[in-house]
Amino acid sequence: MSVAHDLDTSAELSPNDLEAFWLPFTPNRAYKKSPRLISRAKDLYYYTPDGRAVLDATAGLWCCNAGHARQPIVEAIQKQAAELDYAPSFQFSHPKAFALATRLAMLAPADLDHVFFANSGSEAVDSALKIALAYWNVQGKGSKTRLIGRERGYHGVGFGGISVGGIVNNRKFFGGLLTGTDHLPHTYNRAEQAFTRGEPEWGGHLADSLESIVNLHDASTVAAVIVEPMAGSTGVLPPPKSYLKRLREICDKHGILLIFDEVITGFGRLGFATAAERYGVVPDMITFAKGVTSGTVPMGGVIVRKHVYDAFMNGPEHVIELFHGYTYSAHPIAVAAGLATLDVYRDEGLFERAGELEEEWADAAMSLKDKRNVVDIRTIGLVAAIDLESRPGAVGARAYEAMDRAFHDHGIMIRVTGDTIALSPPLTISRDEMAGLFDGLGRLLDTID
Repeated sequence: MSVAHDLDTSAELSPNDLEAFWLPFTPNRAYKKSPRLISRAKDLYYYTPDGRAVLDATAGLWCCNAGHARQPIVEAIQKQAAELDYAPSFQFSHPKAFALATRLAMLAPADLDHVFFANSGSEAVDSALKIALAYWNVQGKGSKTRLIGRERGYHGVGFGGISVGGIVNNRKFFGGLLTGTDHLPHTYNRAEQAFTRGEPEWGGHLADSLESIVNLHDASTVAAVIVEPMAGSTGVLPPPKSYLKRLREICDKHGILLIFDEVITGFGRLGFATAAERYGVVPDMITFAKGVTSGTVPMGGVIVRKHVYDAFMNGPEHVIELFHGYTYSAHPIAVAAGLATLDVYRDEGLFERAGELEEEWADAAMSLKDKRNVVDIRTIGLVAAIDLESRPGAVGARAYEAMDRAFHDHGIMIRVTGDTIALSPPLTISRDEMAGLFDGLGRLLDTID
């Protein structure tokens, strides 16, 4: 099919023609043989084109924390589109951009007081990494260029993010990536941590690996360390107790910036506005996206501590301090969605609600412990991971089958990575819906060979 030179193709295209769209992070041939199509959404549910309800156990893609099609957010988007559809952020801006930045700074701990807007988690991470490198340059320490990530870490799909990320399939096809990166070991050890609720007792000592990396490269070359407080996309790895505080101590000791990638953990997922608040650790930067608009309009950004921002505010006032930004930074419609979303979180107490449900959620998840092929379950906040034993020679096949059958046969949307099922429902999930979710998953697992 070629439509490149024919804009009037309505007579030729079928609504069921799936060929043109190359889906991201999807086995396209398998999908197009058995598509999982969604036509609308409301509250906790998606609906298929034939009207079948599907419980959203993934908050879309870790992002629809307030649920779907929430009226206050919808109305804010509609009103903004009619009032101011676009305004540039290069040399100009609009009032609501400053209002949202102020509210985000108020949610962040300590002196994380300045917000740089992007449009996705990937852009947020690349922005944070660039800010870190530029920070040391303006401090007269241009030799500090090395960036430290972590094995199994996910930081989006920009070249910076996959360079500090540690998921092999995200890296191996794309050449040498950024030079001057290194990686901490991941924090998961099934023998020591299996079936853990919350933060594992074992593993805090793994933060000390940062000392070895710094000693190898010398602190004078290391710009920043970036970690997800909870590693989400790799299969839900909560931080071991004391691990994040130890990273902060080592970074302070050696003069290294610490970046928390909170694209998943921000906006209530762990029962707090940020994971930094939950763990009492103040990073130098926090990246955010997803939940800031409850997934309604793309938005991301970086919240930066005062000393980082202030380092740039020197020299002639008419000269640009940071040569970086995006056409759609602080897009008016995204900003309006963000402000309305924060109102919903506040007015409905959704961050606190996630914390109140955490133990019940963990109990429900752990009820699947004795189901067929289950080898581990991890929970934290309103997140859970269920590891299935891999089939011989077919890693990921069992979980993929579970995802497909969950959607088609059980009316549940789950996310899988390898042979891990990941669950992260909207924070609005009721206790009855929670019980129904895990009951349905139990029946599903009983049928998966």
